[in-house]
Amino acid sequence: MPHRIDKDLDTTAKLQLELSHNRFAGQGRIGLLRRIAETGSISQAAKSIGMSYKQAWDSVDAMNNLSAEPLVRRRTGGRHGGGTELTAEGRRLIAVYEAAEQEHRRFLARLSKSIKDFDRFNSLLGVLNMKVSARNHLRGIVTDIKQDAVNAEVTLDINGASLVAIITNESMAALGLAEGSEAFALIKASFVILCTEDGGLKTSARNRLCGAIERVTEGAVNTEVVLALDGGARIASIVTNESASELALKTGERACALIKAPHIILAVSE
Repeated sequence: MPHRIDKDLDTTAKLQLELSHNRFAGQGRIGLLRRIAETGSISQAAKSIGMSYKQAWDSVDAMNNLSAEPLVRRRTGGRHGGGTELTAEGRRLIAVYEAAEQEHRRFLARLSKSIKDFDRFNSLLGVLNMKVSARNHLRGIVTDIKQDAVNAEVTLDINGASLVAIITNESMAALGLAEGSEAFALIKASFVILCTEDGGLKTSARNRLCGAIERVTEGAVNTEVVLALDGGARIASIVTNESASELALKTGERACALIKAPHIILAVSE
């Protein structure tokens, strides 16, 4: 009797939580949150799980920007003048993930026992995520829509800051946008122009979001600057090293992000 391949089949998958169809939290990010809660330091938390400091902050910023309430926040007066701490919402997310993880393991165990016919087993287990190159994902609520013959000007409230995007009427209808609905703004970091808050510039950029510089990471050619907006969201910008030097961008200093309305992509959950 020929060997049946399905006798040796097993199932494996990693649990991934999505928020409005955006990658939100998986094993790595939950592990990071646990270590932040234990150490009170994002640098120590990142080091303990083999993650770079920048990657850790990028993960925290991504989760905070998508969540209705922050999961991690800075605190003052730590051993090195400050630190980070998990909020009640962050602890709640860990509890939800742990409960879901238990059910996920039970599901995989049942599924492994149920594989009988390899020809019918044609779907892959796991979470399929759409990945986009846009560095910034900001969650907001639609507060205003103005339409002309071709385009629509959509205003989002991003934690108290207004962000205006211009999309076609056809796109607005396809997304089903209306006042009060939730939407996500996707913005490439290279589309975010930085200026000092006291620059007094008049520009054609429709959006001006200000805050404190949280991180400055210099590369061989470009510098990544993460701005902590006054409303709590984070936005990243990529500028040349020369521009960063001329602007004298330093952690803790005030700066503003200028974003043209047509450079913003809007997305909604189904």
